Amino acid sequence: MSHDTRKILEAVKDGSLTVDDAILKLKTEPFEDIGFAKVDLHRQLRQGMAEVIYGAGKTPEQIIGIIDTMKKNGQERILITRLSRESAELVNAAHKITYKEDAKIGYVGEPPAPDGLGTIVVATGGTSDIPVAEEAALTTEFYGNKVTRLFDVGVAGLHRLLSHNEEIMNASVIIAIAGMEGALASVVGGLADCPVIAVPTSVGYGASFNGLSALLSMLNSCASGVSVVNIDNGFGAGYLASMINHMEAKS
Repeated sequence: MSHDTRKILEAVKDGSLTVDDAILKLKTEPFEDIGFAKVDLHRQLRQGMAEVIYGAGKTPEQIIGIIDTMKKNGQERILITRLSRESAELVNAAHKITYKEDAKIGYVGEPPAPDGLGTIVVATGGTSDIPVAEEAALTTEFYGNKVTRLFDVGVAGLHRLLSHNEEIMNASVIIAIAGMEGALASVVGGLADCPVIAVPTSVGYGASFNGLSALLSMLNSCASGVSVVNIDNGFGAGYLASMINHMEAKS
């Protein structure tokens, strides 16, 4: 059950919300068709996280139109991924956004205070992996998680990773981001007692095949508890890490 749905039901239970008002909230149109997009207005109620705007391939005008619709329907915080600097400037003229160019992420509103179960560690094999790592880290922060960044701790200098043993052991989720042969995920998976989300990146020389080598290495990891998202998908890793970090027991 999503956090928002639970809040509605608890408000009815304690008398701060009438049954009719609760029904109205739950009956809100599930989506709004604005011609070029069908904006999902029920996703936060359904999943606990509102729809995210994927900026690549959309015009600034389309992004602005989607933001207009979301805000009109009460969404105060909106995340936009793969947003170019040029588009961000035009969107910002219509809606004030915070833009992080290294991650190509923009957002309306401010991230909430961390309320997850623990800390999410975002680790990279090298400095070249940082743009994907920042996409992951900023996504997790946007969804209310405390994040520790461990950059440039790849297996070419294993002592760099081992010097952060305490952060690794205390993490609730680890996102391991690496290109080349993608070995970082297996090493982290062999050290940690929490879920590890591996993100292959397109960093590497010719035979890395734009991240395919790292992807296959991570899929074939012999360390238990390692899952893998798509190449360069920092957002997907950050979203999943936040879901894990906000898990609650279901009776």
